Amino acid sequence: MKQSERITIALDALGGDRGASVIVPAALRFLKGNPDVEIILVGREDIISEQLRSQPKSDRLRIHHASQEVAMDEPPSRALRGKKDSSMRVALNLVKEGVADACVSAGNTGALMATARFVLKMLPHVDRPAIISALPSMEGRTWVLDLGANVDCSSRHLFQFAVMGSEMVAAVDEKIDNPRIGLLNIGEEEIKGNEQVKNAHNLLANSTLNYVGYVEGDGIFTGNADVVVTDGFVGNIALKSSEGVAKMIAHFLKTEFRRNIFTRIVGLLALPVLKNFRRNADPRSHNGASLLGLRGVVIKSHGGADVLAFENAIIVAKQAVRSNVSERIAMGVAAHLDEGAGA
Repeated sequence: MKQSERITIALDALGGDRGASVIVPAALRFLKGNPDVEIILVGREDIISEQLRSQPKSDRLRIHHASQEVAMDEPPSRALRGKKDSSMRVALNLVKEGVADACVSAGNTGALMATARFVLKMLPHVDRPAIISALPSMEGRTWVLDLGANVDCSSRHLFQFAVMGSEMVAAVDEKIDNPRIGLLNIGEEEIKGNEQVKNAHNLLANSTLNYVGYVEGDGIFTGNADVVVTDGFVGNIALKSSEGVAKMIAHFLKTEFRRNIFTRIVGLLALPVLKNFRRNADPRSHNGASLLGLRGVVIKSHGGADVLAFENAIIVAKQAVRSNVSERIAMGVAAHLDEGAGA
């Protein structure tokens, strides 16, 4: 897509823990700094209109009515079969029909994955979609996939994830032309890991990808690789663990600086440092995970996202569209097809 072309992004306005009360103001805030984007708010018109009543108007925002919503605890099969007019399903339909260039949802992850796969279909030669997002690291950020879409993965799936992750990061990160790919494992030695990981290691080692070998859990945050590949079970645990550690450190710092008058004074002196730490470690700054492998751009926001976090998810969607991520992944997977065929 040309940089001058206007982008349209469909938002599942009823998805997430707080729905339209977060998504509507996030959309308006995003539009202020992005004059090349139009937003479609998908959901019940009465709910969205009520949220817009007290907000500044924008001629680049419109409502597309959808009568149903998917609950956060709803089984994916029920959402797929029984909620054909849900805000999630309609937003994805707009992408399929070419009305929107991307869909962003904070809704039920399983339902979003199942519905997106049904509506948009998979790219050629891709077996399964994968969720990828950036985590903060000592080198800036590390992209990790899969973050929860696939609990059980074969070595072929892990290889495909590596290809998709490599293509996406090369597309969206101007500083990285040939991303370093690492495979998450319980050790860096060749003998470590289960059979799926070992077989994936052999596939990657014999491929033309920039594979740097096994990466242990701490390697995600020390920046040993640009892209770290794992299955969705381990990846989701790593993601939630990193969020928990960041909250724990912030809690400890706040508690210690409030302990007495002297620590409060030290805290005031250290305020610029603390603000930088919070900005770099804040999960909201890294909100917005891409569902790779689909015939369209779909971004998953954290269900508990606030306005800032959801705005960042919309930014990720715009970046993915501008970078032609889906097209690059399709070409990349086709180019590496023979390399992963033996798994």
